[in-house]
Amino acid sequence: MTQRERSEKAWKKWRGLVSEQARSGQSVSGFCRERNLAASHFYWWKKRLQEEATTKFVKVEVTEPAASAPGDSGVEVRLRNGRSLIVGRGFDPEHLRALVVVVETAS
Repeated sequence: MTQRERSEKAWKKWRGLVSEQARSGQSVSGFCRERNLAASHFYWWKKRLQEEATTKFVKVEVTEPAASAPGDSGVEVRLRNGRSLIVGRGFDPEHLRALVVVVETAS
């Protein structure tokens, strides 16, 4: 495994752990204790992931809405800032996650 592959694997692992902790409702210390993780490493990665998310741009294309077929529904994601996103079938969860971070942190 190359250094780059190890680095990408680490980013993916910690992205998942930070996301899992946020969804769990547990404190960072409790979450880390359960998984035998150092809380200091968790906070370090959380900060790096937040910095990465705020420095990336996500390309957004605005198109005319297509006529929806019966039974073809999208998913509406309501954000804390009062905005909402509607995604259809086959959306890429990683792109949606990045877009939510950008929209949530925009003023």
